[in-house]
Amino acid sequence: MPMVGESVTEGTVLRWLKAEGDRVGRDEPLVEVETEKVDVEIPSPWAGVLQRIVAREGETVPVGQPLAYIEVEIPVGAPLAAPSQAATPPQQAPAREPVEAAAAPRPSGEGPAGRYSPAVLSLAREHGVDLSQVKGTGIDGRVTRKDVLAFVSAGAAAPAAPPVPAEASVAPGEVVRLTPTRRTIAERMSRSAQTVPHVWMAVEADVTPLARWRQQTKADFRQREGADLTFLAFVVNAVVGALKEHPILNSSWSDEGIVLKREINMGVAVAADEGLIVPVIHGADGLSIAAIAKKLSDLAERARARKLTIQDVQGGTFTIDNTGAFGSVMSVPIINFPQAAIMTLEAVIPRPVVEDDAIAIRHMVNLCLSFDHRILDGAQAGAFMASVKAKMEAFGPETELY
Repeated sequence: MPMVGESVTEGTVLRWLKAEGDRVGRDEPLVEVETEKVDVEIPSPWAGVLQRIVAREGETVPVGQPLAYIEVEIPVGAPLAAPSQAATPPQQAPAREPVEAAAAPRPSGEGPAGRYSPAVLSLAREHGVDLSQVKGTGIDGRVTRKDVLAFVSAGAAAPAAPPVPAEASVAPGEVVRLTPTRRTIAERMSRSAQTVPHVWMAVEADVTPLARWRQQTKADFRQREGADLTFLAFVVNAVVGALKEHPILNSSWSDEGIVLKREINMGVAVAADEGLIVPVIHGADGLSIAAIAKKLSDLAERARARKLTIQDVQGGTFTIDNTGAFGSVMSVPIINFPQAAIMTLEAVIPRPVVEDDAIAIRHMVNLCLSFDHRILDGAQAGAFMASVKAKMEAFGPETELY
């Protein structure tokens, strides 16, 4: 199991794309693996014959443990070629078939399919599927996600119950099994909260010119670009500009010192069924507002469909969370470790404010920042937030989208 993403420690085998005895080419897709962030195809690092599959479909395998053995043909005296960079294995595959070992124990579970993967169990719960009625097409008859979806498409599943909060559906004493995504969120947030000295601050911005102009523009933008012109796109642009002025916030902590990042790669939190996912807009400092809006739409759609690639969730240097989408007006986010800070965009709300000694209705929004006090102090964070606020308040009819 190769390292397929930052902080990923294990993966669940969903489907083998080759069978034992099949020839495989270097970089040819070999196996589908589910991680807590994305589902990904692992390409073969070698050209040869798939000799023996060790990790069966439905099994969860730690990074560094073998998935299969590939027999590679090597001329006598020739050096072993380096594996493909697309999926560097944790250890060198054997150049010849290994000595036969005892067969790997089959996962326990009911029915011929053995233990079901988290993805299969989640789909079954969602669609009211009795997995004992589903015929598996995976290795050893294991049930795969495609089997469940085919079963649902055939109309054999019970109507799905309306989604309810997990707490409401849990009987006293029942344990809700952690998904890979939820487990990783728990581990990363606990590590961040226990390791990083968080400091929090918030500023209020008057975005009335932006709100009115966006209201007039968004329909045309949607028709022309096929994406929504959201407030979040403007916030990403404003934060990018502020990070250029205050690069200390585009950094991370290490024992050797503060690591300043050359690129501005903006992580944007997306709420998906499996939990929070943070896809990354790489090179955000080189994108226009329109390009950012389209990128946000694409990443959010693929995140909820679990179609992100490993590259989509790697390399973030700063994170923004759009908590305002849920009506929140104030929040205290936990830093996406090891980044220096995280900022939330709260709900844009029209309300009465004092302006020139008179009461006026303005569109106001709170911007909340949590930052690592080891890396920066309040004065630096305050200057950064003042810059973001000024840029948000400057958006309006004169703003260039492209």
